[in-house]
Amino acid sequence: QVELAESGGGSVQSGGSLRLSCQFTSHSVTTWCMGWFREAPGKRREVVATLGGGGGYTDYADSVKGRFTISLIKANNTLYLEMSSLKPEDAATYYCAAGPDWPCGLSMGDYDTWGQGTQVTVSS
Repeated sequence: QVELAESGGGSVQSGGSLRLSCQFTSHSVTTWCMGWFREAPGKRREVVATLGGGGGYTDYADSVKGRFTISLIKANNTLYLEMSSLKPEDAATYYCAAGPDWPCGLSMGDYDTWGQGTQVTVSS
């Protein structure tokens, strides 16, 4: 059974940067689709970025394009989300997800393995 564990959340000021990490327990996940989702209080969980093909495919929500970068370091079994120019509306709990299906979907249902989440707070 694959397990995902996020880390790297914290509190930053508007305009700041953070790097989230998601470590996974099975190297086979590097061939899966992986994604970062976020859930703000009172809002539905939404996709932030997805990655597939071992990193050859990436996609981003319009709200984060040009500010966030998703990447995979296979040797470390770790998925990253580099976030820059953070805005108060980026504040949420961020979740790492993985799923074996292709192409990489944009919905929660496309992913069957989830981490516990890491919280990001952005102050204005």
